[in-house]
Amino acid sequence: MVNNIDEKQLKISSNPFLRWLLIISGFVLTGIGIAGMFLPLLPTTIFLLLAAWCFARSSEKFYKWLHNNRFFGKYLSDYSSGRGMTLRSKIFSITFLWAGILFSVFYATEVFYVRILLLTIAIGVTWHLLAIKTADKN
Repeated sequence: MVNNIDEKQLKISSNPFLRWLLIISGFVLTGIGIAGMFLPLLPTTIFLLLAAWCFARSSEKFYKWLHNNRFFGKYLSDYSSGRGMTLRSKIFSITFLWAGILFSVFYATEVFYVRILLLTIAIGVTWHLLAIKTADKN
């Protein structure tokens, strides 16, 4: 959890228009990141990291909210700090990824090249998840 924010991470803009634009962008990116938790081809991490960047430049309150969120705060903090993902998170992510991809391959398309593309993406994402450092449960 992020209770003590490093002042170097926060660079709040003094321009009110830019702050509101970044706040809105942060929430849109957070929404896309949440959708990515359920849609196998939509990444989660990059959108949450971009949302954190937007909030770090617009609102300390929303930056803390994002990093302290009970659903993805620890995941985001662990990933961005280099601690990695827990083994449980990796297993869940890979299982959910392959379930969605295989469903799409067998039921959503009959185009051979699309099926190959989906399987290639699943292999690449699996490789990436396995390459991420495995963090302790704490």
